Amino acid sequence: MLSRRIAAARPLPSAVLRSTAVPQFTQRRTALTASERAELADPNQNGGYINPPLEKRSNRDPYADWWDKQDRRNYGEPCHEDHDILGALSLHDYNHFTPGWGGVLFGTFVVTVLGLCLAVKQIYPDKISAPRTFPDGLEVELGGKRALLVSRYVVILIDVANNHNRPESQATSGRAGAGSRCP
Repeated sequence: MLSRRIAAARPLPSAVLRSTAVPQFTQRRTALTASERAELADPNQNGGYINPPLEKRSNRDPYADWWDKQDRRNYGEPCHEDHDILGALSLHDYNHFTPGWGGVLFGTFVVTVLGLCLAVKQIYPDKISAPRTFPDGLEVELGGKRALLVSRYVVILIDVANNHNRPESQATSGRAGAGSRCP
């Protein structure tokens, strides 16, 4: 259906092309005057209220003689319009560490953890001190030289299935539990 429409497509009439060719409006960019810059900085939405400088109250001196000790503010002092963000009870500035010193601390942490892992790997025993030996190496019990090697879990599942078919006295005799591979 769509291929028929594409094949039957005809050019648009010239009257339609003239009306949609070029948009008629353009935008001019000009440099802002000082008053326009001030208006953009403070769009005068607070009705001419004096807007003090942007300063967090928690950065002010806590031991100064403030009228409001908690908010570190004097009587009659105007509040900033973003007082809820700048107040003494707002979140603290994270200026305790510089980013460089934070990177040093993080790197120290990573090196310490990796060093601890390496030390444990060197000390932790991989093998038991005296490996267990069996008569004839259990070659016959494991199926001989031509035995097909299977996963340990498959052997356990076969053991469990075989133990379910036996009577109770034979299934648990001489074993730690049904399906256990412990000798």
